[in-house]
Amino acid sequence: MKKILLVEDEKNVASFVKKGLKEEGYSVTVAFDGAIGWNHAKTERYDLIILDRMLPGMNGMDICSRIREKYKFKIPIIMLTALGSTDDVIDGLNEGANDYMIKPFHLRELLARINALLRRDEAEENKIYKIADLELDDDTKTVTRADQEITLTSKEYRLLLYFMQNVKRVLSREQILEHAWNVEFDMGTNTVDVYINYLRNKVDKKFLPKLIHTVIGMGYVMKTE
Repeated sequence: MKKILLVEDEKNVASFVKKGLKEEGYSVTVAFDGAIGWNHAKTERYDLIILDRMLPGMNGMDICSRIREKYKFKIPIIMLTALGSTDDVIDGLNEGANDYMIKPFHLRELLARINALLRRDEAEENKIYKIADLELDDDTKTVTRADQEITLTSKEYRLLLYFMQNVKRVLSREQILEHAWNVEFDMGTNTVDVYINYLRNKVDKKFLPKLIHTVIGMGYVMKTE
């Protein structure tokens, strides 16, 4: 269930939006004060945050700025406000909001914008692959295990990416050469075996559980057991 934080001091608006979001299957936390909203945002992870711009305790622009400083752009933010001039919208977007809705608004439109942002967020998340404590970020081309950065050559990286895109699938040497490196298989080479050993030395040797396993007579598989 997707978790949404709603920071809105108008209780009627908050109640109306919360009811609509819950009917759509979202888990909703409501804060009526900006400082309380920021405390929720920094201590618990949400899939999306809806911020009123004018709030007691701390305004929505400050909360948005702090969220971006802490989480970068990993959490989509929709800003709700009665301030609807072009400059107001530009200020909100420049502060880091993904979308900006002017009060009064239609709930159906808000739901449509939430769904669009969450779909886009899921698509971006698909570029990050994880198994156990091994993580590969295909945007930044970085690999870490147990929070330790691992340096790979381009061939090792492509090999690991192919494994992580196919966790629990047994991959033959032919498949690995064709899909990871786009070359035709030559029965007389041991290229795959050599690079599997290189990769194991970097991502498995010093860590548990072991992730790259040999399936005798068939190929290799990445799994946790």
